[in-house]
Amino acid sequence: MQPGSTDRDLWISWDEYHRLIERLGLQVYQSGWKFDVILCLARGGVRVGDVLSRIFDVPLGILATSSYREAAGTKQGALDIAQFITITRGAPQGRVLLVDDMVDTGLTFNRVREHLQKQFPAITELRSAVLWWKGHSQATPDYYVDKLPTNPWIHQPFEDYDSLRPHQLEAWIRKGSAD
Repeated sequence: MQPGSTDRDLWISWDEYHRLIERLGLQVYQSGWKFDVILCLARGGVRVGDVLSRIFDVPLGILATSSYREAAGTKQGALDIAQFITITRGAPQGRVLLVDDMVDTGLTFNRVREHLQKQFPAITELRSAVLWWKGHSQATPDYYVDKLPTNPWIHQPFEDYDSLRPHQLEAWIRKGSAD
């Protein structure tokens, strides 16, 4: 059982997480905008991008970025953007849907947008989609499910794996089967 959500902490279960992705997909679909590829930001956007690429039946590209490395992943540091994008069909081009789990400060989104426009001139239109848009963000996503004006820390269901190490797996699995 997870704690209750507050203005400072938003706790998300796996079921809620999947429903948010589905609601995001529906919003993009209902907008009528057609796109050629989904480009997700790893790590947070990978699960979102994977589900949406399956629903929309379009190729998925992955761009690794990293800024939340300090204080066990709770403090934003310097932003790193991978030199290459992993995608099965060439390079991103045409209409691209940029997907992540959230827009927090907006610094990553703004830098990635600039990077993509400079490195991939064949991208003719770039729109963004996220589950959460925090109120203090300097970037505005085109599609989002929840706007969070109080900027809570979002406790996502997969964060349990951040502190799990291989030598702990046996006990972890045993604990899970007792539930």
